[in-house]
Amino acid sequence: MTAKVTDQGGDIDRFDRAILQALIDDGRITVTDLAAHVGLSKTPTQVRLRRLIEDGYIRGFRAIIDPAKLGMDHVAFTEVKLSDTREAALDDFNAAVRRIPEVEECHMIASSFDYLLKVRTSDIRRYRIVLGEKISSLPHVASTSTFVAMETVRDVYS
Repeated sequence: MTAKVTDQGGDIDRFDRAILQALIDDGRITVTDLAAHVGLSKTPTQVRLRRLIEDGYIRGFRAIIDPAKLGMDHVAFTEVKLSDTREAALDDFNAAVRRIPEVEECHMIASSFDYLLKVRTSDIRRYRIVLGEKISSLPHVASTSTFVAMETVRDVYS
């Protein structure tokens, strides 16, 4: 099991939460098995599933790939400080960082730096190239700092 669906917020009830949790645990579960798991018949489960998708609670379905099997098990976290944090500069940075395939995650941070990037590459040499040629060249980047992950202890997507 990975992430947990909590009881806070939203316009969903315990059946919807049970559906979401079951899909988090096994995204390939059949609707018939899903219905049995949550204690509803198939048709109401399908209706609820469709509504959860339409309302944006479920953003999509995908396979979770093991990056190590693909030789992509080097993870670095990069702090990025910008030279300009006005809205236009942030928009420029956001648009450009989305185009770097090695950046798995990008978070704006309330700290002494502005962004935290999760960068996945094959090894430290490739990371150095990505940092030097792509990340450091992003609009308004003033400085970066890197932290290399030695081991992933918990990842809700694995």
